[in-house]
Amino acid sequence: MADNSSQQSSLKQFLARTELIITQITAPPFVLADKSTTEFPRYWIEHPDLFDAPAHEPSAEARILAVLKWFLSSLRGQQYAGRDPSDGVKKPLNAFLGELFLGECGREGEECRLVSEQVSHHPPVTACYLWNEKHGIRAEGYTRQEITFSGSVNIQQIGHAIMHIDEFDEDYLIPLPNVKVKGILTGGPYPELGGTYHIISSTGYVAEIDFTGKGALGMGGSKNHVAAHVYGPDDPKRKKALYTAEGSWSESFVVKDGDGKQVDSYDVSSAPSSDFRTAPLDHQDAWESRKAWHPVIDSIHSGNMQGVADNKSVLENAQRELRKRSDTSEEAWEAVFFNKRKDNEVAQKLLSVVGESFDPKETCGAWKFDAHGAAKLERPWRGKLTPYGGQ
Repeated sequence: MADNSSQQSSLKQFLARTELIITQITAPPFVLADKSTTEFPRYWIEHPDLFDAPAHEPSAEARILAVLKWFLSSLRGQQYAGRDPSDGVKKPLNAFLGELFLGECGREGEECRLVSEQVSHHPPVTACYLWNEKHGIRAEGYTRQEITFSGSVNIQQIGHAIMHIDEFDEDYLIPLPNVKVKGILTGGPYPELGGTYHIISSTGYVAEIDFTGKGALGMGGSKNHVAAHVYGPDDPKRKKALYTAEGSWSESFVVKDGDGKQVDSYDVSSAPSSDFRTAPLDHQDAWESRKAWHPVIDSIHSGNMQGVADNKSVLENAQRELRKRSDTSEEAWEAVFFNKRKDNEVAQKLLSVVGESFDPKETCGAWKFDAHGAAKLERPWRGKLTPYGGQ
């Protein structure tokens, strides 16, 4: 197995081009993470108490603040895929069409559950549904990622999520920030979020979130910096913040009220994550992520880079053959847990509050979890058809 210095040298050579479309090439095995993109929504519920918290707040003002805290607390897990930041970042496995990831976390009897599915491959779109039945809170969303390289890896996320609280019949639009992976050519890659985004509540409250980081060549700014401001429904021009939250989304942040008094804080780096549980491997369906990618993941864990490349090629070649068939082509493909719709009226209404809109065509539709259909489903999800062929 190659040592870190030789791997970094190879990575520099691999990426030393400009405007490279990352999704059109094969990444060297040593930069791959041991999980697929379908697994990443799990980090939204890795702290179940924070995911559930908005459902227990008595006021709309307190609820949007709880939603903001949950959102900020989830970013470290999502961007580092559960790794310690000191270990850097790795490229997740590109999910194949129809790939599924299901699981749960939290205490027995009040679990947070997740269903994630790759609903499109060209372009890649992942849909997910997360819920806690006991606490009456749920979230569903979908994202298309476009990845390019121009000195840094630039990941543009197209899509959104909607959180719904049953007791109050409230909706919250959750943004999906763009990501820039910096430090690749120097051998120390790390993610930075950038831009301004909004959490928008159907109650009229808005949280405006600004992500900044270190400047070019590490000059100026601070790593993973975030500053958020919460505004009330009687302040549509967002002049006076009711609350501010500021700090590092990968380390810790502090919440203050409008008078500058600290009212809360959260140490992201030390907060223990809840164990995420999936079905045992021998009980998983062939389309479930860890089952389908098991030979690749096993090779990653053992440091067998040739095994990674060989097993990855087997699955990817099988997928290409499936796409050539009329009954399993992307045009004929139907998702298991999600329905494709032409619009999402809730998202459109909430986005209009901040003068934004979205085009469902960019994500091959507006994807909605089919709760009624899901209740009737059983493994094997697609009969005898597997990601490797069959049927």
